[in-house]
Amino acid sequence: MHVRIRAVLLLKMLPDVQNLIELQHADREILRLKEEIAALPRRVAAIEERLAGTKAILEKAKAAIKTDEAARRKYETAIQDLQQKISKYRDQSLEVKTNEQYKALLHEIQFAEQDIRANEDKILELMVNAEAREKDVKAAEVELKAEMAEIEKEKAEARERTAEDEKQLAEWNAKRGTARAAVNPDLLRQYDRVAKYRGTGLSEVRDHKCMACQVMLRPQTYNEVRAGTQIVVCDSCQRILYYDASKDQVAEPLVAQKRRRARPKFESGQAWYYVASRGGEGEVFIVFINSGRESSRRVYDAATGRQLGDTLLREGEYRLAFPEELGDAIRLNGSWEEAEIDEWATELPMVVLDLLQRDLNLARAETSAGARAEGETVPSEHPAAS
Repeated sequence: MHVRIRAVLLLKMLPDVQNLIELQHADREILRLKEEIAALPRRVAAIEERLAGTKAILEKAKAAIKTDEAARRKYETAIQDLQQKISKYRDQSLEVKTNEQYKALLHEIQFAEQDIRANEDKILELMVNAEAREKDVKAAEVELKAEMAEIEKEKAEARERTAEDEKQLAEWNAKRGTARAAVNPDLLRQYDRVAKYRGTGLSEVRDHKCMACQVMLRPQTYNEVRAGTQIVVCDSCQRILYYDASKDQVAEPLVAQKRRRARPKFESGQAWYYVASRGGEGEVFIVFINSGRESSRRVYDAATGRQLGDTLLREGEYRLAFPEELGDAIRLNGSWEEAEIDEWATELPMVVLDLLQRDLNLARAETSAGARAEGETVPSEHPAAS
């Protein structure tokens, strides 16, 4: 039943919009599958790296045992050499003729015996450490064996997942091609252009809002989208709008929203403006920045956020330096550090562009509401006589 109701509701959409919905769904699935396929080699590499780490631990433990064995052989050789010296000194002591010579040989024998004891202590220490080393090696070998089995299992699962993803990717690419072929070429270019910069080219309308950028729509725009008889584009984010009645909820009228727009500060070292028509450039955003005894001006395309022309510097505060730019301009909220604006280079970030578009919509709505309020107070044609 629910499937049938949804199908009836979707019939109210334009065929191009229905195909764009299918296209956007295919684009999202293709992106997800590509990301998953790209991630799988990295996952296998991480698995191999983990295995290499366990192998390195095992090799390090084995190397430590070999090092201890070599040290033990060195100490044993040193003990044998010292014992030979002691035997030699004792033989010499039988042939000496003075007490001084005899005492000197006894001292040499004592020194050699001390060195023997020191080497024996080191050998004993190595023997104690050898037990711990052997335990480390056995533990590392057990861990390596278990990890190799687990890793082979994970690698097999990764290969299976990749094969399944590639199969699904081919299916979604076919669906995508079918959906694109069914869309009007001009509309498809609009979709592709916006999707390139914003990730998606289509947005659902719900509760009087564009769900992608969360900007409230004008009542007329909202009604046009609901009617489903023409293509409607969001003024804020340029996405193509559609309405799905099965998801919408009963929304309160726009007049019920009481939130007021923040007023831009008049005395500010930075000011953003919107100009509806600036020469052959069309709609633009302009930012002025006061800096010491001079001010700068940057101009951006209101739709794409790309900078138009170079940054212009003039002497004096911007109201005096650029009076020709302020005639029909709408003052907007917005303030960013000049260093941050410099980092943007020749294009506004999408978040900045969205904020400016949102404040512009609020400013327009505020102006429209003010005009309606003035229209309600109409002077009487026949005032009472005083």
